[in-house]
Amino acid sequence: MTERRIPTESLRHSTSLRGFGYPPALASACVAALVAILPRIGWSWDGKARFGTPLSKLVSGYRAKFKRFGGAELGAPFQGGTPKMKKTAGKSVKNALCGVSALALSLTVMLGTPVDARADETDAKKLLKAMSDYLAAQKAISFKYDATLEVVTKDEQKLALVSSGAVTLNRPDKIRAVRAGGFADVETSFDGKTLTLLGKNLNMYAQQDIPGTIDHLIDELRTTYHRYLPAANLLLSNSYDALMRDVVDVKDLGSGVIDGVECDYLALRKKEVDWQIWIAQGKRPYPCRYSIATKDLAGQPQYIIQIRDWKTGNEVAATDFSFKNRTKAKKVELGKLEGTGDLPAHFKMGESK
Repeated sequence: MTERRIPTESLRHSTSLRGFGYPPALASACVAALVAILPRIGWSWDGKARFGTPLSKLVSGYRAKFKRFGGAELGAPFQGGTPKMKKTAGKSVKNALCGVSALALSLTVMLGTPVDARADETDAKKLLKAMSDYLAAQKAISFKYDATLEVVTKDEQKLALVSSGAVTLNRPDKIRAVRAGGFADVETSFDGKTLTLLGKNLNMYAQQDIPGTIDHLIDELRTTYHRYLPAANLLLSNSYDALMRDVVDVKDLGSGVIDGVECDYLALRKKEVDWQIWIAQGKRPYPCRYSIATKDLAGQPQYIIQIRDWKTGNEVAATDFSFKNRTKAKKVELGKLEGTGDLPAHFKMGESK
């Protein structure tokens, strides 16, 4: 039987190599397994394809380019030969590909080795740091978002409170955020000196002097007023340090697609929370999706925010961050501005498990 060589071409190495959704280590192992199996059916690897080749593209390439039994192309009608030869060729291919799948499955136990874990962790940290550096370098940012806040009732029913909104910021000290849900319609504005919260559905507003940067505002809102801006940790000038604080485990889980954008998919763990992030690939590594699961609450409810219509620099529309009371809203103290929080008024906070 004549051995046929495989004319594979070198392909770029990128995070899209996880063609079937496998992590990098498993994808490389599958390619290696496939190369090892090829001689058994009369094929050989020409040594040019990198282990960075997308597994799906490699397999589809094999189907398209491999020739055997008188030059018949796999996946195309068989030309020439006997029915027995056709059956043998099909069986060989099927057995080879099934062997790869089985071997790939068995190799999943290898992914927890220290070397692979360290490599994945290093890659994940680099991707997260690149996102943080990119965000910090943008002086003007705007985006729209959809958010889901899960709550668990005392009888263990999980509910989802959904909202949508938009954020515009000018570093270092100006931001406007709007959030509309089924129970609240809130606008938060900050001009570098004064924070204004407007309950549009209530036609009431509150103001508080909090001079400083966006970073300072986020910290004050969280620690003093127990209020949160959408995706607050991602808006900081150094989001990497905030996101990595107390992290005990980091994984690069390959790629995913969010709203048509191919993203790097990372999963990180802390003692009390697990969180995941999907970062757009390419020159603009912005966060496309961010989720946090609280492990010390029954049912581990999540907060999920999905970002769209991302704009930076000159793409961002000019914005006036000062408050204008155009609806003659009533001014109240910040502590008395009810109905503008994350939960409806009739929801009561429970205790951690």
